[in-house]
Amino acid sequence: MTYEIPKQIERLGEEIQEHQLRYHNRRVIVSKEFTFDSAHHLHLYEGKCKSLHGHTYKLQTMMSGKTDHRGLTIDFADMKRIAKERVIDKLDHRYLNEVLPPMNTTAENMVVWIYEQIQDALVEEGHYPNIRIEEIRLWETPTSYAAVTREMMEADEHVG
Repeated sequence: MTYEIPKQIERLGEEIQEHQLRYHNRRVIVSKEFTFDSAHHLHLYEGKCKSLHGHTYKLQTMMSGKTDHRGLTIDFADMKRIAKERVIDKLDHRYLNEVLPPMNTTAENMVVWIYEQIQDALVEEGHYPNIRIEEIRLWETPTSYAAVTREMMEADEHVG
C-alpha cells in the first residue's frame, strides 16, 4: 500500500467552511481513562483486604452530549482536568481511609463518590449544560471493577 503526502493542508474558510465542522446532531459518548495508586483497608471484612494494602486503580469516565458548532462534545482536556482536580489529585498515593469521607473504602462506595465529584464539577463550572455522565467505572484490579450509571444515580434520587 502506498501513502501519498497531502498536497495541501485543509484551511478553514477555504476547503472547509465553519458550518461544515459539525457533521451531525446526535448524542455521542466520549470516554477518558486514568490510573492512580492508593492504599486502603476494609472494615468488617474477613480476607486479605482487611489488612493495609494498595492498588493501582483504573478510572473510566463516560459522558455524553451533542456536538457543538465545532463538532466537539466536551474537550478531552476538560475531562482530564476535572477528573484530576476532583478525584485523582485527592486519591493518588494516599491512604484512602484518611482522605475519603467516612465510608468503607470499597470500590462500590468509591465509584459513587467519584460520580458525585465529577457531577458537581460539571454543574459548578456550567460550561457544559448538555453534557451528562453516562457511566463511571473503577477497576480495583485488572479484572474487577465497580460501576455506576446515570440511570442508577437518578433512580436512587427518587427512592423514598
